[in-house]
Amino acid sequence: MNAVLIVLGVLVLIVILLAVWVIGMYNGLVSLRNRIENAWSQIDVQLKRRYDLIPNLVETVKGYASHESGTLEAVIAARNAGVTASSPQQQAEAENMITGALSKLFALQEAYPTLKADQNFRQLQEELTSTEDKIAYARQFYNDQVRAYNTKIQQFPSVIIANMFNFGQREFFEAEQGSREAPRVQF
Repeated sequence: MNAVLIVLGVLVLIVILLAVWVIGMYNGLVSLRNRIENAWSQIDVQLKRRYDLIPNLVETVKGYASHESGTLEAVIAARNAGVTASSPQQQAEAENMITGALSKLFALQEAYPTLKADQNFRQLQEELTSTEDKIAYARQFYNDQVRAYNTKIQQFPSVIIANMFNFGQREFFEAEQGSREAPRVQF
């Protein structure tokens, strides 16, 4: 009788330890998933700031370079694509379009010295540059979180828990193939 109680006690202990392990692994995966969501919302905050600055910048440039409407329209179209993007891949594509369009817009200041001297333009350009730095940091943080999460759900033994509770892989925020090249600006 005593041996049966000992075996039963050991089995109960094993079940309890297994349950604690599953709960701990599950909570760890939830924590990583929530970090990804937080990182994505930090990117969203910075992108919203960028989207709010772009129309002001375009309006400032319009006064000096009204016949550069193609460049100005490209900036606005890129901004609108970014606002409507719904996945990391779409967002990355839109952000690459915005970066290219903005670099062309900033290149206009070389052709229009009065624009370069305009205080409002310089201030908006500095704010946009600062926002670009924050976006780059937020992207890096997001990708770091996605890497940690994707690694965790692929490693043994957490892959067992990840598969049991449908923890799927997340997309990285990656640059498009052509976006690694400097944009060509022609007047």
